[in-house]
Amino acid sequence: RTFSIRQLSKEFDVTARALRFYEDKGLISPERKGQTRLYSPRDRARLQLILRGKRLGFSLIEIHEILDLYTPKDHGAAQMRATLQKYRSQIETLKRQREDIDAAIKDMAEGCVWLEQQIHNVEAETSN
Repeated sequence: RTFSIRQLSKEFDVTARALRFYEDKGLISPERKGQTRLYSPRDRARLQLILRGKRLGFSLIEIHEILDLYTPKDHGAAQMRATLQKYRSQIETLKRQREDIDAAIKDMAEGCVWLEQQIHNVEAETSN
């Protein structure tokens, strides 16, 4: 079974341009029949992994590295080990980012309180 660019675009809610971009980067490799791209089940599975990797915050280089580790001979064990390591590292990165975001929210909330007080003071002075 093969898939057209339109079918995959619709299924994964991505543009045809995005699919061509992933092809240019060597992440997927559809067959060509004239000008028509025919995507295999392997391309579809790789696209699914690409989009998941992007959603989880991985770069295309990291995604490419993970995809290239797959071999049927080891049933994907090397790929899974590398993915596990990258997931654990990404979890730590996201935890640090969450701490930074929480601190920024706290600072901004305190800034809002201060600004509201300043506005109230200025308005009180000008109404007298």
